[in-house]
Amino acid sequence: MGNASETFLLVSRISKDNDFLMGTIYTIFGVLSVLGNGILLLVVYRKKSSLKPAEFFVVNLAISDLGMTITLFPLAIPSAYTHMWLFNHTACIVYAFCGVLFGLCSLTNLTVLSCVCWLKVCWPNYGNKFSYCHAGLLVAGVWCYAGVFAVGPLSGWGEYGPEPYGTACCIKWDTPSQSSAAMSYIICLFFFCYIIPCTVIFMSYTFILLTVRGSRQAVQQHMSPQNKITNAHALIVKLSVAVCIGFLTAWSPYAIVAMWAAFGDSATVPPMAFALAAVFAKSSTLYNPIIYLFFKPNFRKSLCRDVAQCRRTLCGCLCQHSPTQKGTCGQSHEKEECNSTRLSNGLPENHRTCRHCPCPEGVAGTRENVTGYSPRQTARILQGSQHSEVAVSQLSNELQSDFL
Repeated sequence: MGNASETFLLVSRISKDNDFLMGTIYTIFGVLSVLGNGILLLVVYRKKSSLKPAEFFVVNLAISDLGMTITLFPLAIPSAYTHMWLFNHTACIVYAFCGVLFGLCSLTNLTVLSCVCWLKVCWPNYGNKFSYCHAGLLVAGVWCYAGVFAVGPLSGWGEYGPEPYGTACCIKWDTPSQSSAAMSYIICLFFFCYIIPCTVIFMSYTFILLTVRGSRQAVQQHMSPQNKITNAHALIVKLSVAVCIGFLTAWSPYAIVAMWAAFGDSATVPPMAFALAAVFAKSSTLYNPIIYLFFKPNFRKSLCRDVAQCRRTLCGCLCQHSPTQKGTCGQSHEKEECNSTRLSNGLPENHRTCRHCPCPEGVAGTRENVTGYSPRQTARILQGSQHSEVAVSQLSNELQSDFL
């Protein structure tokens, strides 16, 4: 950590109130990002034996988002609160390198994941052959792709420097007018790391939605109105919309402002525009774990089981230390068990509790009846204009994974 007077960044170019607001937002984002990505990685670790190849990209996304949070936020937050860059030139270069590396890794990872989803949904004959080896090679390729553009400015292709608002560092967007190498770097960066990923993600999920819509219409011709949309269809639609909205919301503002500074008059770009765009870009570390924890059923069930287990363990410890609460604790568990497993027409009466959570040991006469029960889940198999309905449990492991 160097003295501020020894650095080339002295004072922020936005107001102290705006800097204080940015510091507060970064603090909130940092805490939520560490919690969200940490929980996601913990859930993945607990279910590592049943992890599917496509879920490798979810793990890689959490790692890159967590890396960005750990390397950037501890430097950006104190600098924002003190209204100046507190660190030396080397720290600025490292900050910029980590921001580009982890940011591009997340972008590329989302792009590859959209292609894998497209392959599995639109071309299942090929998608079902997607293996752990394929996933590992693609994950390595994602890091290499991001590394090429992150190392570029360190080798003279482009340049790292201060952000226009003064309390962070990134690529120097005003250098194209001074260097042809910087011009080519920014053009390549914009084309290969924004235009192509944005197009691929949009087209992949568009084709997925069209395929799902066509399959649903074919089913509607033969099935009753009550069975129009399957759980798999709803899941695909939710993930597609959430990923596309998150991608565009996080990265489009920064791409627009950066291109304005690179190919327009950089002096006309308000520093606050860059500051707001940077806030949107860093928000990507927050929404990715939320999407996959809430919309992926297997992740959600695993998280629910872990939370229920922690609650039972905590309650057991409290009951041991406080004997007078033992009866109350047991009654609470029994009441929760009844609420979470009392079924009517195949559905839980209380939708706020998780029927996938294990039953407590102290409930007599209910555990044997409940654990043997599993609501019947069926899948419709389309072959041309014909369809058949079979139980999910009768499908192969790969087909069950794709369905759920």
